[in-house]
Amino acid sequence: MNNKPAPYDATNPAAWSRRDVLRAAASAALVGAGSAVVVPNAWSAPPRKVTFAWSSIAFCLSPVAVAQERGFFEQNGLDVELINWGGSTDQLLEALATGKADVGVGLIHRWLKPLEAGFDVKIVGSAHGGCLRMIGVNQAGVKDINSLKGKTIGVSDQNSPAKNFFGIHLAKKGFNIEKDVEWRVYPADLLDVAVKKGEIQAIADGDPNIFLIEKRNKGVFTEIGNSAIGEYKDKLCCILGARGEFVRNDKASAAAVVRAVVQASEYVAENPNEAAKIYAKYSPKVPIEDLRALLTSLTYHHHPSGKPLRDEVEFFARDFHTAGVLKKSTDPVRLANHVTLDVLS
Repeated sequence: MNNKPAPYDATNPAAWSRRDVLRAAASAALVGAGSAVVVPNAWSAPPRKVTFAWSSIAFCLSPVAVAQERGFFEQNGLDVELINWGGSTDQLLEALATGKADVGVGLIHRWLKPLEAGFDVKIVGSAHGGCLRMIGVNQAGVKDINSLKGKTIGVSDQNSPAKNFFGIHLAKKGFNIEKDVEWRVYPADLLDVAVKKGEIQAIADGDPNIFLIEKRNKGVFTEIGNSAIGEYKDKLCCILGARGEFVRNDKASAAAVVRAVVQASEYVAENPNEAAKIYAKYSPKVPIEDLRALLTSLTYHHHPSGKPLRDEVEFFARDFHTAGVLKKSTDPVRLANHVTLDVLS
């Protein structure tokens, strides 16, 4: 009996490993900004129709726009319909679980708690790291994490990713996040107004809002926290989720979505100016040069899949469990095993 493994078929997209995808993306970057990663034989079958839910106002999700505009979805055998999702994360996950969308993307800091509740949605990939920041008011003496004790932090809502992330970060630093600091909610675009009124001494939010607040209040703030540095510099932020039935019935298409987003993320990392131009139509109020600066601030080279993805989900689940966001009865290891799925293997 011949027990030799079947030869590797480089023309079969399903055989591509994550390393192959990254190598191809890097090669395309060397060819030039006008090129794109081409998956061999992507046209050998009719494109698979996939609905993809995203928030077009989130600049950090620019790889989704790039994947659509630069043809990465198409080159991976997909016909993707983008759905601009304006509802809550719970509603997005419900839409995935009930078949209103096949895949979606969002911040892990918003997804873990609803996934703990049992939505039939699997985390299958990721787009990048970074995108959450905290700034302190210089005049209030808030120039580092320790100076936050007794201060009020402005957030856009009590379940915002920034509030969750920095609440966990402060808890790990020894803060009692219910007593040592106060969290106060304001509309995102009025957070700096609250600073001027003396109502808050720090802001925790995402970009581009923090970027724009700093831009119009030069010299007022100091960055005191960033999800792209320190122990989180090699950790993901925005993740790709797929409805359970979709993954179970069509794993190859789910894998194609992951590959396309990885390729698009690499494109953004290598070509931030071109990516900013592509995304600009979704954010007309932010100048292209500002979008470019924002894109270069995120870690688009970081997009784990497979076991590394599962391990990072466990890392965040442990953080959320320690901070009391997840139930005491929840086992972070079991949760990570349950909600993540390796579609590229």
